[in-house]
Amino acid sequence: MAGRKETVSDEEILSIFMESSDPFMTTAEIAEELDFTLTGARKRLYGLEENGLLNSKKAGNSPVWWISENGVVRIEDK
Repeated sequence: MAGRKETVSDEEILSIFMESSDPFMTTAEIAEELDFTLTGARKRLYGLEENGLLNSKKAGNSPVWWISENGVVRIEDK
């Protein structure tokens, strides 16, 4: 993968969803939690979705994200 080296693991991102009291999160919320740009957060979130670890749905013009069953299993197995 081109670009800078990843400094936050997939598991760290998934843990944010597990620890949240909200059923879903916005890209901006994740970007803020990780101190990422919106573009950086969006790339990581779409990557996690492609790997079956997150789900998303459009809410207006923006996606909202939630952890998938596979994502929960990945966190619980660590």
